[in-house]
Amino acid sequence: MVKKILLNAFDMNCVGHINHGLWTHPRDESAKFNELSYWTNLAKTLEGGLFDGVFLADITGVYDVYKNNLDVTLKESVQLPSHDPITLVSAMAAITTHLGFGVTVNLSYEHPYLLARRFASLDHLTQGRMGWNIVTGYLDSAERLFGRQQLAEHDQRYDKAEDFLTLCYKYWEHSWEQDAVLKDKQTRTFTDPKKVHEIHHQSPFFESHGVFQVSPSPQRTPLLFQAGASERGVAFATKHAECIFIGGGSIAEVKKNVQRIRDTAIQNGRNPQDIKIFVGITVVTAENDTQAVHKLKEYQQYASPEAGLAHYSSSVGKDLSVYKEHERIPYEKSNSITSVNEKFKQQDITPYSLKQQHLLGGRYPLFVGGGETIAAQLIHFLDETGIDGFNLTKTVTPESYEDFIRWVIPEWQKRDRYKTAYTVGTLRHKIFQQGPFLKPQHPAKSL
Repeated sequence: MVKKILLNAFDMNCVGHINHGLWTHPRDESAKFNELSYWTNLAKTLEGGLFDGVFLADITGVYDVYKNNLDVTLKESVQLPSHDPITLVSAMAAITTHLGFGVTVNLSYEHPYLLARRFASLDHLTQGRMGWNIVTGYLDSAERLFGRQQLAEHDQRYDKAEDFLTLCYKYWEHSWEQDAVLKDKQTRTFTDPKKVHEIHHQSPFFESHGVFQVSPSPQRTPLLFQAGASERGVAFATKHAECIFIGGGSIAEVKKNVQRIRDTAIQNGRNPQDIKIFVGITVVTAENDTQAVHKLKEYQQYASPEAGLAHYSSSVGKDLSVYKEHERIPYEKSNSITSVNEKFKQQDITPYSLKQQHLLGGRYPLFVGGGETIAAQLIHFLDETGIDGFNLTKTVTPESYEDFIRWVIPEWQKRDRYKTAYTVGTLRHKIFQQGPFLKPQHPAKSL
């Protein structure tokens, strides 16, 4: 049986997310991101295309490393302004039935109790369609907002994340028994007191004692996403995550990364197939290859490679504006995104080569062609690398998602590589076809 492709829309509650500058395109509507109808219309479009979910990115802080100021970030709206993504979920869920929601929340600026309560509440309201993308942050600008000077060390952030998740698991999985809620009017018993338990947690990072306020939601624990790519990040992700988001590259590079993740999952006592792996992609498509190439050239007139550099500078914690166009950028240890920064050690990278990669202002692999061409390319990419699906970034919105639904998805369906209807059930069940709850082997179950 061939593998069915999983697909998320990759977006953010802002104007410019990954492919920068395209907000200036006459057909782009992303400047309306602060209007609820923008998001409800998107949700309807994605569910009509049978997308598994909308993956909402987020950052805490701003991109102020490039030229040591915010000028390019503000002018080009490089994820600034950006709004809280979790505020979108209830409205999008209200007008859909199946679409899942993977929401990024940075645990470095949260308390486990409040985050766990928020996600459990939304899992109830969405009838089990919530996912959490777990991040620890990478911007010193975020630390300054909270009265600190700079990020904690990379591995220390993961130490805190381990403790954070342990406490969340206790709330979600161990405070309430599954059948605690009775709703029995005759005996005036809404909840059986014997089946609700206090949790007790004390560690170097967090202390908490008492009963979780939210009864078991349809999934109990939201579907867990993570994107760690450093050695410590992969160890963390393969211990906790059910879906892992990785960067692109050549087929050989991605295949090697996928194998690394699967092998590490085994070392962590997990079935490697209990983890679904997604790659971020950008697609420009149309009725045929010629029209798609014309559309790409049109988009390029509005894209901003420099805005892409401003974004990249903060990702690696290095001001890339100080280097000449063809000067090799040296590797320097950084406390930002380790896996991105490591590329300076492994490759000859210049500002010019980065701008060439940022043709549409973003750094994800770019696929251009008619629907049949794109469908075949992505199937080949998935089959050769061993990934499970894609996070599709926006270019011109909502056009880019509509184009993909119109031209690519029918070609996948013809090849029996994409669903023709949703499975009934929670987001976790839709992804794994094995019920609503975490697998018994997951570390949350054994606390």
